[in-house]
Amino acid sequence: MPKRNKTGYVRLLAVVASLTAGICPLYAQTPAASLDGLSQKPAVVSPITQPNLSPGVIMLMELEGRFAQAVAEGGGRAFASWFADDALTLNNGQQAVMGRAAIAARALWDPKVYQLTWVPEGAQMGPSNDMGFTWGHYEGRSKDQNGNPVVISGRYITVWKKMPDGTWKVALDASANEPPEKGECCAVPKP
Repeated sequence: MPKRNKTGYVRLLAVVASLTAGICPLYAQTPAASLDGLSQKPAVVSPITQPNLSPGVIMLMELEGRFAQAVAEGGGRAFASWFADDALTLNNGQQAVMGRAAIAARALWDPKVYQLTWVPEGAQMGPSNDMGFTWGHYEGRSKDQNGNPVVISGRYITVWKKMPDGTWKVALDASANEPPEKGECCAVPKP
């Protein structure tokens, strides 16, 4: 491994932190402080706390942060705009949806009515640097017909692929329920 210039490396970390803080404030804070609104507090991958992250992982995390910010501001329309033409969604308990047009036809929520947020916990870049994935925790907030808050949450994985024009698009978005509480994995159901 090449020897790193400590001053240059610290400067790089400062630049990454300042750039990602506006996109994904998690990088500017400690994980516990930044996730107060979420039911779980995952360990967040950060170039500040884990300086050995590859440039590909940092890029995917930054990309995921921009995706989350766009959806928080633009709702379903923004969500669908991030997908490749041949993308696929696999959401817990629902049929697979294939293709950006079909995904867009189902992603009709207004961010004022339904707020989808997520927190990336990690990423991996493939060896050819043209495909990778991010994963983490998501939360959806809305209100029922009586005005009572409704919160759904779970785990997600986003598979990213580099397009011929150099941009990155979502190839696969999948979600699942939260894992069982510690110790409840194999417990016998209670009557």
